Amino acid sequence: MAQIAIARPLSAFNEVSDNVYRSNFISSPTVKDTIGFGSPSKVISGNVRYERLLGDSEQSYYFQSRGEGVNDMYLHLGFHASAQLVQRTRVRAVWAILRVRHPLLASKVVMRDYDAVSFVYTSPRSSDEALMIADENLEYRSATKDELIDSYLNGPRTLSDERLSYLILSQSGISDNGLPNHDILICATHFLGDGMALHQFANDFFSLLGSTKTDSELETEVHDECRKRWSSSFNNAIPDSLESRLPEEGNRLCRVAAEIDFKRSQEKLIGGHAFPRRSATKRHTIVPTVAFDAQRTKAILKSCKAHGVSVSAALFAICNIAWARLTSDKPELPVMMYSALNLRPYLNATPANDSYWYLAVGYFNIIFPNFVPKSLDIASTFWQRAKSAKEQSTRAGKYPMIVSRSRLMARERGRRSRAWAREDDEKERGTWVPPEPSNDPKPKPHAPSTALIGLSLLGNLDGMYKHANFVDIKLHSLTTGSRQRSGGMLLFGYTFAGKLWISLGYDENGFDQEVVQTFWRNCLTAIDNFL
Repeated sequence: MAQIAIARPLSAFNEVSDNVYRSNFISSPTVKDTIGFGSPSKVISGNVRYERLLGDSEQSYYFQSRGEGVNDMYLHLGFHASAQLVQRTRVRAVWAILRVRHPLLASKVVMRDYDAVSFVYTSPRSSDEALMIADENLEYRSATKDELIDSYLNGPRTLSDERLSYLILSQSGISDNGLPNHDILICATHFLGDGMALHQFANDFFSLLGSTKTDSELETEVHDECRKRWSSSFNNAIPDSLESRLPEEGNRLCRVAAEIDFKRSQEKLIGGHAFPRRSATKRHTIVPTVAFDAQRTKAILKSCKAHGVSVSAALFAICNIAWARLTSDKPELPVMMYSALNLRPYLNATPANDSYWYLAVGYFNIIFPNFVPKSLDIASTFWQRAKSAKEQSTRAGKYPMIVSRSRLMARERGRRSRAWAREDDEKERGTWVPPEPSNDPKPKPHAPSTALIGLSLLGNLDGMYKHANFVDIKLHSLTTGSRQRSGGMLLFGYTFAGKLWISLGYDENGFDQEVVQTFWRNCLTAIDNFL
């Protein structure tokens, strides 16, 4: 469990119930009030404040993030573009447009109690105020890609309850085609949204940045966005939580059946393998990354297609074989890995003006044997396991009770996160009292449920980035991840710019280095051998 600093509850706002928006209309400012925000003609309205409680999923990520910023997301994109396209005035205008369209990016978090944590969004009074606030959350640096990522992952936390998103741009040399090479780091807390939101945002960002609009026209668009949203009552500025978007639970019998199903599904999660850990005073995350060129990537995709599996399914099997080659310990226990499940297809329909910045992820597990049968050649075993991963993934996504499982899992994760947060705060204050020991003389034995590693498999990202919309910008590299807790590890796999990318983000101080490095080499060797 991550150590969390004390969060001081704030009491500046009135409490509201979940999914209820409360606005506080302030009279439109006078000309004097607009000093520093532009001419009176740019004033839209008085500030409008919206607030809603975080849902269970959002809370589970929020409480982990306090203090050290565990799970704070980043998306790095390297690109070639003229210096004119990345001038601060232009980037600021694009950033302001998107912050108005997606209010969670410009929101804050207020915690009053462990079950009363809220998003609070205050609309800008004018387009100039929107530009000014966007500029305050935009930074230009002179740093390489690796320096940007290392600083975000291992340095002081960039984000906070007061700043849930941030942009960093840097220029790092000249490309072969004579254009400057730029790096952008898009930063956002995980309780704001998920990978789908992050990549959709990046596509929209570059579509605006690389458009034919002038800087002045983009600033006019900031004004138009503000006027469209705030010149009249706008009742859903903050997107609803995952739990409120899921279809209704049904009658009491349905709820009982769902709870039984959820309990049984949890009992089936059996895994007995983990990387050996070591204690360290300081976490240090590294992200070794390998990109396969376009020709090699096409061959890998062709091989997977010929065997009826996706690259994502193959990567589960790659990790399984890599671990089996590393250790023969506990062959009687299976290997369990976990991954995120996109829940957006299962949600109720939402209003047309709704933002895509919201959290909508569930989880599923892939379980394999931890041995290679001697009666089969290892290539056959590999493809059998890749097909098993495909079947398990498909079964998880198409399971009839996926909605109830997701809701109950979110509820359980929210409950645990609140309990752990309270315990951490009490330990920090020196007021924690350990629970009474159980009086049950014969606790029920249960199978181990240890996960070896998590996989974030993003698929073909070239399907999300509409490169034709920004022909004067050439995206050439992408790295993504999040700040980790001590002993964190996550493997990423995706296709971008015609290349297959594999990266392993992990705390190099939290594990036996020889074991992790051998596992990583085994993964790359298995890719060469089987794909």
